[in-house]
Amino acid sequence: MNDALSFIVATLHATVRAGTPLLFAVLGTIFTERSGIMNLGLEGIMLIGAIGGFVVSYNTSNLLLAILVAMIAGAILGLVHAFFTVTLKINQIVSGLAITMLGSGISGLWGKDYIGVVAERFETISIPLLSDIPVIGRILFQHDLLVYISLLAVPLMWFFIYKTRGGMTLRAVGEAPEAADARGINVFFIRYLYTIIGGSITAIGGAYLSLAYNSMWIENMTAGRGWIAIALVLFATWDPYKALLGAYLFGGITALGLRMQAVGTHIPPDFLKMLPYLLTIVVLFFTSTDTLKRKVGAPATLGVPYSREDRT
Repeated sequence: MNDALSFIVATLHATVRAGTPLLFAVLGTIFTERSGIMNLGLEGIMLIGAIGGFVVSYNTSNLLLAILVAMIAGAILGLVHAFFTVTLKINQIVSGLAITMLGSGISGLWGKDYIGVVAERFETISIPLLSDIPVIGRILFQHDLLVYISLLAVPLMWFFIYKTRGGMTLRAVGEAPEAADARGINVFFIRYLYTIIGGSITAIGGAYLSLAYNSMWIENMTAGRGWIAIALVLFATWDPYKALLGAYLFGGITALGLRMQAVGTHIPPDFLKMLPYLLTIVVLFFTSTDTLKRKVGAPATLGVPYSREDRT
């Protein structure tokens, strides 16, 4: 394999790894926002998942238990967000920002005694036969367990949302909660359920950073990935397959920047580091208007609280 091809393969392999935490966060948020609840708290949820998983891994060396605890921590923050937005009907943007601050604060306090220590991590699992395929094998089939789970989650989630009765119910609540309520669907329960589920899936993205991408805890280690994921939900138009594309696109920009620094490029490293965030701003700029959100398939009542008293 020549140097150019080796560089491309290594970059694409790193792209998958860099895109995985974003993919989990976007998939979780798609579930939440399909029900009509906007969630801007991804940064805080990812951080609480990262520290929760790391602490359990460090103290027990049980990675599956670590992921479970991370998911529970994310689910709790999802529950808090649901309580504020569904029951109390607080502005969903304000609640999401509060969740981010809450998660950041708790993770910083919880993790202060774990800075610099190393925990058990997910190791690479090469899939027999498939990993031996030239080029493709290295890119797709030489990863850790969480990467494979994220890839499997995409078609499963797409099938659930678009091909099952449960997915139809979810979409109905996000599009027309009054009509769904009139048909006997408990809108409040559905919004609670998918905000909690979304939080737990998002937290896996944070746990991936501390248990697979790295093997240590660093305060604020998400480094803005939660905000990137928010832009990616818009980019993906609330569709799991487009979420995969978007996550790997942003992951590829991150991976390319790191690889270019490693080979000694003359491009300023600060410029390379800011590329994912620059692209985030571009995506938000072109998808931020309500009219465009409707055109790209945003749930009709996203961000709008529902009250039975308002039903006509």
